Amino acid sequence: MTPDTRTPIDNTLSGRVAIVTGGSRGIGRAVALALGRAGVHVAVNYHSDEAAAREVCARIEAMGSRAVAIRADVGEADDVAALVRKARDTLGTVTVLVNNAGISRLVPLDRIELQDWNDLLRTNLTSAFLMTQAVLPPMRQARWGRIINMSSIAAQTGGVIGPHYAASKAGMLGLTHSYANLLAREGITVNAIAPALIESDMIANNPAIRPDMIPMGRFGTADEVADLTVATLRNGYVTGQTINLNGGWYMN
Repeated sequence: MTPDTRTPIDNTLSGRVAIVTGGSRGIGRAVALALGRAGVHVAVNYHSDEAAAREVCARIEAMGSRAVAIRADVGEADDVAALVRKARDTLGTVTVLVNNAGISRLVPLDRIELQDWNDLLRTNLTSAFLMTQAVLPPMRQARWGRIINMSSIAAQTGGVIGPHYAASKAGMLGLTHSYANLLAREGITVNAIAPALIESDMIANNPAIRPDMIPMGRFGTADEVADLTVATLRNGYVTGQTINLNGGWYMN
């Protein structure tokens, strides 16, 4: 019998180090906690709410994983470099990245200005590019990495916020496809998750959003997004995909 000389497939998450951007609240918080439960050491990035980020870290540490709260504006290259460096120095080499940081801005169509466009592209899309570029060198050296880009149904349907938001989230799909294609042979997977109407601050302030817009008749939960995120990170054969989590609103 010919011996099997193929490299063993390693989809183990326990003991890995992750950065979750925008990890102090909403979907990011749920993802950070789910990673902690899976044995991942987590750098919880936040922009302004240090207390919330530290509370997430405390919960992760209570599960037996390590965690650190790191403030950074992930739309700024210098902040991103400092974030990745501190995560590495505190927890170890980063091989898992969840690009979750994002903002929305509900503005009537005829009042959307260039500043709105620039702000959303910078926070929602440029941040994902900067973060990915920053973590790739050690991932490529290790020939193992997992990247999730948190997109939105707005990338596929236009959504309910506006073209500035939809474009920022659609850009994440192109980013996902390119990185996935370029890195597929290096043990690094890159996928996007496209949620719709998840219970969060982002939808709470939009009167146009109602549960009956979803075929299932309810909003999704951050925990449901987190469960799917961890399952996708565990699977080394899924890459370049947009995984829909929208209660049946958009099907493909």
